[in-house]
Amino acid sequence: MSATPRALPRPLPALFAGLVAALLLVAGGAALAPPAHAATGLNEVAEGLKKSPVYVDPRASSQLSSADADALAKKIKDADKPVFVAVLPNTPDFPQATVLGDLRGKVGISGVYAIRLGDKFNAGADRRVMSNNAVANLRDSVRRNDNASASTELNAFVDGAIRTARGHAPDSWGGSGSGSGSTGLIVIGAIVVAGAGGAYAFYRRAKKKREERERAELDALRVVVDEDITAFGEELDRLDFSPSEPGATDAMRHDYEQALDAYEEAKRRIAAATRPQEVTAVTEALDNGRFALATLAARRTGAPLPERRLPCFFDPRHGPSVEDVQWAPPGGAPRTVPACRADATRVADGEDPASRTVQTAQGPQPYWNAGPAYAPWAGGYFGGGILPGLLVGTMLGSMLSGPAYASDFGGVPTDTGPEGGDFSGSDFNSGDFGGGWGDGGGFGGGGDGGGFGGGDW
Repeated sequence: MSATPRALPRPLPALFAGLVAALLLVAGGAALAPPAHAATGLNEVAEGLKKSPVYVDPRASSQLSSADADALAKKIKDADKPVFVAVLPNTPDFPQATVLGDLRGKVGISGVYAIRLGDKFNAGADRRVMSNNAVANLRDSVRRNDNASASTELNAFVDGAIRTARGHAPDSWGGSGSGSGSTGLIVIGAIVVAGAGGAYAFYRRAKKKREERERAELDALRVVVDEDITAFGEELDRLDFSPSEPGATDAMRHDYEQALDAYEEAKRRIAAATRPQEVTAVTEALDNGRFALATLAARRTGAPLPERRLPCFFDPRHGPSVEDVQWAPPGGAPRTVPACRADATRVADGEDPASRTVQTAQGPQPYWNAGPAYAPWAGGYFGGGILPGLLVGTMLGSMLSGPAYASDFGGVPTDTGPEGGDFSGSDFNSGDFGGGWGDGGGFGGGGDGGGFGGGDW
């Protein structure tokens, strides 16, 4: 074996530098740590959030009781999501214009951050964890509940955040309960060793966790895709076409060949898939195959050839859509979606369409409310530029509407960096934590900042 040391992976130099800096900060803070009963400041809040997902400043304890805080923390931990909640008094200790971004920097962990500052609420997230639009949509929907208590507001936000956030709970979170305001040294193993070997182990552990999550997502997608492939195979059987049957033309045989090729391609691709993103090519093949079958059926009966349209929005297994209808998800705004003839009739009659449901941790849900794991499946049917518009205002649409997701329907942003719940120190996009405090019910912050930081509460 060669004695030459191996080079660390490319992301490690920045990680190692962050770990060393964090170690110095921890070492320096140990000598200067205030007593447990001292008035809290942002450093105290950050230390509390490293221990637990919920921190309640003693001066804001009337807003959220200890029992409510503990229940909220348990909900987040049980979901294993990097969601941080702080309940703070509206005092000069916490400047509204900068508190969100400053808190994210001091905690140093990628995730979703929500702050109740007095009677105001704001939230932001690292784009790798949740897109800016997803945060804005969720934050503003929560804030439109006028005169809501802190408990109601925070629980509503957390319920949405844990369904859409990517990543895992930080390793530094210990037992149940909210932060108490005492300062502790939150030192993870990689910081303790603070060396190349420790940094490499930290990197490998994060990579292993990411791979495990992707395998779990792919396993869930395989169930849905297998159902789609089976349904398509049954359509092929029902058509009962033979290339040698009387009246068969070359055009019919070509359509049939295309449908068979799509069927085989879908089976081959799902069998070879190793990442969730690869499912997009599977459902794209199935969509092409269903259009070929619809064209063949029209040729056999002498009907007009179908127009090349998107599949039925409500369930792509219904085949190509025949018209666009106005439809709104429960509690959402109306939008125009493509529908098959049967679903178009149901919507026109005021009935619920026959929507495709998938299994989630909360039970069966329509695919558009099942979170980002199903984005690769939907992206193959509806295409990259079209899908976010169809899904605007839904859980999946929020995840796909931000720039980090626009080019990758697997729900995995194309940018690199720490996963949600991983240590990043001050290496994060401060623009993700800007704005959002406005009282006008809009998105707040303007432009593409929209997340961690500014003064539009």
